[in-house]
Amino acid sequence: MNLKNMLDQKGLLEKKDSIKSVFFYRICGTGMGAAACLLKEKGIAVEGGDNNFFPPMSSYLEQTGIPLHNLNEFDFSYLKKFDLIVVGNVVPKLSSEARSIEECGVNFCSFPSLLGSLVLHDINVVGIAGTHGKTTTTYFISQIFEKLGEDAGYFIGGVLEGRPSSKLGAGSYFFIESDEYDSSYFEKVSKFRSYSIDDLILTSLEYDHADIFEDLEAIKSEFRAVLKTHKGVVISNNEYAAIEDLQSEFAEIDWLNYGPRSGSGPNIIEQSEEGTHFNLSFNGEPYDFKTNVIGMHNILNLSSCILYGLREGFSIEKMREAVKDLRFVKRRQEIRGYYKESMVIDDFAHHPRSVACTVEAVQTSFPDKNIVVVLEPNSATARSNIFQEEFVEALKNCSAVIFAKPEKDTSVKSAKNLDYHLLVEDLSHCQVKAKACNNLDQLKEAIDESCGPENILLVLSNGTCLGLWKSDFVNHLESVKS
Repeated sequence: MNLKNMLDQKGLLEKKDSIKSVFFYRICGTGMGAAACLLKEKGIAVEGGDNNFFPPMSSYLEQTGIPLHNLNEFDFSYLKKFDLIVVGNVVPKLSSEARSIEECGVNFCSFPSLLGSLVLHDINVVGIAGTHGKTTTTYFISQIFEKLGEDAGYFIGGVLEGRPSSKLGAGSYFFIESDEYDSSYFEKVSKFRSYSIDDLILTSLEYDHADIFEDLEAIKSEFRAVLKTHKGVVISNNEYAAIEDLQSEFAEIDWLNYGPRSGSGPNIIEQSEEGTHFNLSFNGEPYDFKTNVIGMHNILNLSSCILYGLREGFSIEKMREAVKDLRFVKRRQEIRGYYKESMVIDDFAHHPRSVACTVEAVQTSFPDKNIVVVLEPNSATARSNIFQEEFVEALKNCSAVIFAKPEKDTSVKSAKNLDYHLLVEDLSHCQVKAKACNNLDQLKEAIDESCGPENILLVLSNGTCLGLWKSDFVNHLESVKS
């Protein structure tokens, strides 16, 4: 590696006033795309490139007017016109891309360092972190504070319907999705460590990203690095043993717990396809709330937002009004339309707990339907056998499961590939009809066999699901019925 032109946060701060043009290399990542838009909003000239452009992020970027370049047909000398290159964490350390960036003579950095230095350095930052629910919770709290009359800034690693994925804001709060994945090949620390977080919402903490972290303890160490100097509050879901461990280690910090074992709740009073009525305690007093949000996982995420708002001094009455009607990020329980009379719901879930929570929420919303899950275990950890048994547990209450088997082997060195034959066999013991598909044609055939007005197709993937979302399947979706 040749890192003479690499800028850390200190270097970025020193050159802050001279950075007028920036190129985002691999801009189609959700975080990279949102960061690019935030920098454009600050008045900096932004361009970007990627090898593949997939919706919804590609469509969103095109709408912003940011010039986009196909990196498969790219002349690296073009980078010399920019003051700074922001390198996405998908660029491998030993790749020719990395060498070309390092040798082009232009300063480069990771997008977390860029945000921490050029955007977040001198504002009040509320970080939303955890294994699950970061994107949804960040969007929830951004909407809530908007309804409370705050011109809050936000940074969300996902595409939002009718609004940008990031916004500078002019108020007292900036809410940022705070990912634990590493920042870049040259900056092997969690992204959230660069964000100058003042207050922290910690939704969950369990093992994931096995291609980056050896074990759960390694992930906890990234949080320890932040908590050592943390001065604000931590709103935390103490359902997770790892969060309880951190709370014991950093008892001097102001912790405000929620979750099933916390005493605060939330406790669901009533839920239906129309929404949820629940109560949540603050300072020992229980309060009722009603919302259109459905599913215990989503209510837990929402509870963290409510507790933060109450702690900041907003009234119960205002909070009740603010949570009544909330929207989701695209690809989070998004109804895409109807295919051969089956409703099709798209969701990003690929970790077993997220899968189980999403299935539960959809079953609550549509109690009279059969849930047919189409699951692509696409991340490095999901492609491995680390969660072999957990996937069976997460899917055992579905009517049927269709696995979209990724072409790539897992990159987790300490694990084998997920055993699909064993998954199908184990699910059959749970009376769940299951099959694994090796390519798009097989997948579409299996979907065709599973359609009908009594069934819902719940497609779970953090990718394209073997190309399903890029195929003519999309063209055959009928409009959402009223």
